[in-house]
Amino acid sequence: MQPATSETPSVEAAGDAIIAPLPRITLQAFCETPAVAATMQAAVADRRMDKTHARIQMGGAAAAVEAFRTAPTPNVIVLETMSDAATLVGHLDALSESCDPGTKVVVIGHVNDVQLYRELLRRGVSEYLIAPLETLDLLRTLSELYVAPEARHLGRVIAVVGAKGGVGASTIAHNMSWAIARNLDASTVIVDLDIAWGTAGLNFNQDPPQGIAEAVFAPERLDSNMLDRLLSRCSDNLALLAAPAVLDRTIDLDEDALEQLLELLRASVPCIVLDVPHQWSSWVKRTLIGADEIVVVAEPELASLRNAKNIVDLSRATRPNDAVARLVLNKVGVPKRPEISAGEFSKALGIDVLCTIPFDAQLFGTAANNGQMIAEVQAGSKASEAFTQVASALTGRGEAKRGRRSLFEPLVAKLKRRKAS
Repeated sequence: MQPATSETPSVEAAGDAIIAPLPRITLQAFCETPAVAATMQAAVADRRMDKTHARIQMGGAAAAVEAFRTAPTPNVIVLETMSDAATLVGHLDALSESCDPGTKVVVIGHVNDVQLYRELLRRGVSEYLIAPLETLDLLRTLSELYVAPEARHLGRVIAVVGAKGGVGASTIAHNMSWAIARNLDASTVIVDLDIAWGTAGLNFNQDPPQGIAEAVFAPERLDSNMLDRLLSRCSDNLALLAAPAVLDRTIDLDEDALEQLLELLRASVPCIVLDVPHQWSSWVKRTLIGADEIVVVAEPELASLRNAKNIVDLSRATRPNDAVARLVLNKVGVPKRPEISAGEFSKALGIDVLCTIPFDAQLFGTAANNGQMIAEVQAGSKASEAFTQVASALTGRGEAKRGRRSLFEPLVAKLKRRKAS
């Protein structure tokens, strides 16, 4: 058993604390009560434990001692105990005789006993939790077992997807990223996942020679140095991983094609905005489910309503421990077009509309043709204010004062130095 450290690193990003996904490990839990077993089942089913091979059984610490007398121990053992302190310590001593090096032990008890807690730490227990406990508390504890001390900040991944094609999801994603980077002073990377048709390069007036294709089609070469070379700087706090927008190959990605890329980005920048294309495949579904926030962009009409409801329902079913998908209504107020009101949209989906963005063909058309953001064309417009509102809601940040530098911008800082040299 590994000794517990005296200081557990915090895992945070802008806004609420982010719980890091667990790595590819084995975990075995030995429970004594149905309530803790149910919490353990809920944690195992969470998206953050997709890579974890877990097994849950009853019997508590005594069952664990018997199970590992002749069998190798997993990476993590979770023990629930109803026993007195002396019996528990005896079981742990017996368990330590067969524990493999590196095995971490988490104990779930039912008494708040400081002396017991200290005794468990002396015997190498990684953490002691007190039942009853929430699923997120358990997930956070398991996650922090594998967070490196230097990784004190973990990036927030925001996936933006359109309820149907042409609703302006990419425009929302790009302008929202600009608002996070410029108005909220948070280092941000926008990732254009529409490899064949992506428009992020056009919207930011960038034409980088490399981009996301090099990252997803050659994952064996991808590391932080390569990622640094692939990023293109759009502003002081904003970098772009552009799509090549060429048709020399089809985009048939594996379900986990973006896994390594997103892990590198999470460890490097506070905010990652994914411009998700309007298509449905295994990798798109996994990307949405794995994000910390999902933003659905829709127009106030029936097809958007149906599709947005499907995405919101999916997020509820597959992400029970996360916030439900957010809804942004775009192109509101098109002349002579009958529209579904924001109130009706909200009632049908069972969520509040995060923001409505008015239709303004001239403003948005000018920005698109000039390769500019809305705030660059008309800073005081309702649309510009709406993007700042969305950015603040998703990150939990208020608008930053001008002139402040971001506290954490490693990748973007590297880009600055490279441009200057």
